[in-house]
Amino acid sequence: MIRKIIKIDEGKCTGCGLCAAACHEGAIGMVNGKAKLLRDDYCDGLGDCLPACPAEAISFETREAAAYNEGAVREHRQKADDKPLSCGCPGTQSKTIHRSEQSGLRSCQADTHIEENGSMLSQWPVQIKLVPVDAPYFKNANLLIAADCTAYAYGDFHNRFIRNRVTLIGCPKLDEGDYTGKLTEIISNNEIKSVTVVRMEVPCCGGIENAVKRALQTSGKFIPWQVVTISTDGSILE
Repeated sequence: MIRKIIKIDEGKCTGCGLCAAACHEGAIGMVNGKAKLLRDDYCDGLGDCLPACPAEAISFETREAAAYNEGAVREHRQKADDKPLSCGCPGTQSKTIHRSEQSGLRSCQADTHIEENGSMLSQWPVQIKLVPVDAPYFKNANLLIAADCTAYAYGDFHNRFIRNRVTLIGCPKLDEGDYTGKLTEIISNNEIKSVTVVRMEVPCCGGIENAVKRALQTSGKFIPWQVVTISTDGSILE
């Protein structure tokens, strides 16, 4: 059949993998460092991948192509589930991180006398722009949505905020676009138990709080949520 479908200009493609992460159907993969349309029948022709491409390497074309096959896409996504993607940038491959009971305890290196906090991160990726909206670790998750500066400003960030939460980070001032749509999808399509927003006190950081607020309203779900503000000197503001 003749229909609209995406076209990828490999000459412009930088191999960042953002389009593959944005494609909910799994139609795009990374082959030899370049984005490639893997199957015509996986592409719905809606173009969610277009705004994700920083190099403007993706466009639409009208040509002979197999019809979009929703059943095949659903089966493909179910098989992928919690497994690393066979294609795509390694930074966008979703995975759950399992930690022991002792992983968050402080340890001391006797020779240097430096205390170290164990990581509490439970999943990858963490960037809002990169995380798949249907990642399995979102099921029954307590969600942490944090401005990326907060982890640098607040010393005990892992134990206080990341522990027992799925973590998403971003910078509303420097990241292109708005997080609202992506966060709405995550909240709407998954059983999220609670949302904690951690932001800096600076005004531009209000963008991440507002995006979460709009996403919660748009989703129509009643989910407990709270906002914690960190000062530039690393204190929690009450």
